Amino acid sequence: MDRNCVIKDPVPRDRAEWRRGSAAAAHERLAFLNEASHRIGTTLDLAETSRELADVAVPRFADTAAVLVQDRLLIDGELPSRQIDGSSLVRRVAVAVAMEDPQPWLNAFPVGEVTVFSAMLPHTQSMVSGKPLMYPVLDKESARVIGAGVDREDAIVELLTDSSFLTVPLRARGRVLGCAVFSRRPGGRPFEETDVAVAEELAARTAVCIDNARLYTREHRTALTLQSSLLPAELPQPLGMDIASRYLPASDLMGVGGDWYDVIPLPGCRSALVVGDVMGHGTRAAATMGQLRTAARTLASLDLPPDEVLFRLNLMSQDLDPTQIATCIYAVYDPVTRGCALSRAGHVPPVLLHPDRSTEIIDLPPGLPLGIGTDPLETRELTLPAGSVLALYTDGLVESRERDIDAGIMTLRRLLAGAVDDLEDMCDVTISGQRSGHDRDDIALLVARVRDLDPDEIASCPLPADPRFVAHARRFVRDTLAAWGLGGMADSTQLIVSELVTNALKHGWPPIELRLLRGRTLVCEVVDGSATTPAPRMPAPDEDTGRGLQLIKRFAYRWGTRPTPYGKIVWVEQNLP
Repeated sequence: MDRNCVIKDPVPRDRAEWRRGSAAAAHERLAFLNEASHRIGTTLDLAETSRELADVAVPRFADTAAVLVQDRLLIDGELPSRQIDGSSLVRRVAVAVAMEDPQPWLNAFPVGEVTVFSAMLPHTQSMVSGKPLMYPVLDKESARVIGAGVDREDAIVELLTDSSFLTVPLRARGRVLGCAVFSRRPGGRPFEETDVAVAEELAARTAVCIDNARLYTREHRTALTLQSSLLPAELPQPLGMDIASRYLPASDLMGVGGDWYDVIPLPGCRSALVVGDVMGHGTRAAATMGQLRTAARTLASLDLPPDEVLFRLNLMSQDLDPTQIATCIYAVYDPVTRGCALSRAGHVPPVLLHPDRSTEIIDLPPGLPLGIGTDPLETRELTLPAGSVLALYTDGLVESRERDIDAGIMTLRRLLAGAVDDLEDMCDVTISGQRSGHDRDDIALLVARVRDLDPDEIASCPLPADPRFVAHARRFVRDTLAAWGLGGMADSTQLIVSELVTNALKHGWPPIELRLLRGRTLVCEVVDGSATTPAPRMPAPDEDTGRGLQLIKRFAYRWGTRPTPYGKIVWVEQNLP
């Protein structure tokens, strides 16, 4: 049976007490209302609060009770404007019955039903006027009107005719949220004016609790919507790397937090992996998270080292809101060399799962969290083994009230080293194994498996420092693109490569290498041993040189340079057809 339907003992326990002397009756009513004040509103859940009202009222006050609320209140937490025809769209959220056979009542008044109540119904009249409406004895015609309003006329006429009927609006903060409906069986004591006052007290207490639940739910939903809209809808799958992720918002007891993760494409088919955690909860933390994520993507576009990105992000976070503190880890992965450069600002350390299923904590200087001080951070560079898995996460995954962070990291390593190989399954097993309870902080998890590049993803050609080999570079490009099924891009790519190789031979130093990468875009890279970066210029009309980079800009999606330990790389990206 639906848990929204409370079936009561059909024998009223104390209703007869209210008919004794006035002093005893008043005392009994006060005791009843006092008990109700403790039992109604124990949670910030609208449906549960409605069930508590029905549970309190039946059978001590009435034989049946139902709570109806405006349907939009449940959908988006707002109250609808008044309809021109006076009707109301309501949903029945709780029903309680104290009858020998409650099933006819549950069939006639099902929980969860959404109905348009016309202006003729007593429920609507009560909600519109904001006043209770009582029928000491409900006649057959009135019962017929109620039954016709929900298309169950015969069944409701049989149940309600000659019963005592009372509907009370649920008013809170000057607005009507719905109504509570009570009835007493035919032949029993009908409702009186003193009962109306008691019902109004019950409804007033319930309405305030329902409105509190509405406001809480709306704020929580707003923060969740804000946070989810600021997180990436879909992560790119970088070249040479498979990625899976999970995000779990905090439990209702904790509120929405500011954890985030991101995968940012970088030049040369490299990728930046970012995981961060804004301390605190609520809409403010989620908004700060969005600002930091946007700032991190902007700084990543400058192609800076990880420690420099976090250092500038730290200064930026202090300008945004000096009272907000966050932790962050930033990693840059190069699929050609499988090199990974990492830096962290007060964040939990990453875990590396090796191909043999052993795990290690990558030793990184912790640094200070973002928003504290201006101390420089450090970067560590390492080569990731093919088939290894890098796990970045937030402290909500490994720390709780019952377990310190070191024990949590050890458990995380054990879960990662389990028999699960698929990354999506690995995320599920890790999340469920670490935080199965409801009382949790935000959790963000990003796992990335690195692999060797396939022959149809990378091709390289070393070039001697001889201008005659420019033609060799063009043939290499034409043959490679034909093998990759990209022959339509051969002309533009040969022109780009010809200019890059010519510049490297003319202005750079050996060793010189041409490299083609096929990922989300087609990347042409020319490596040479000179640190001098090319700069475009506008040549005079009578000059024969200086137009190469202008041509590259015309054909390329984007281009740029980046330093290497032994020189530089000039790269050009073209969109794939």
